[in-house]
Amino acid sequence: MADDQGAEGTEERANARKVREGLVVSDAMDATVIVAVIERVRHPRYGKTVQRTKKLYVHDQENTAKVGDRVRVIETRPLSKLKRWRLADVLERAR
Repeated sequence: MADDQGAEGTEERANARKVREGLVVSDAMDATVIVAVIERVRHPRYGKTVQRTKKLYVHDQENTAKVGDRVRVIETRPLSKLKRWRLADVLERAR
C-alpha cells in the first residue's frame, strides 16, 4: 500500500475535481460571486436538446471577477452553507 503513494505531497486524488465554465451574474457579495452555468442535455423522452441553467456560489477571495465575465470554477470543500466552488481563473472580461 505504501508504494501506491508517490513522493511526499504529490499524491493524486482518487477522483478529479469538477471544473465548469460560466458567466458571472452577480458580484454584490464580498469574496463571493454567483456564476450561471449552462448545461445542454437531451430530453429523455423527446430527444430534443434543452438548456438547463444552474447558479453556483463561487469563492473569489480577491474580488477579481465582475458581472459579465466568463470564468472557470473548480469544485472544493464546503466553504459556507451554499459555496462549494472556487474561482480558478477569469477566461474573458466583460466588455
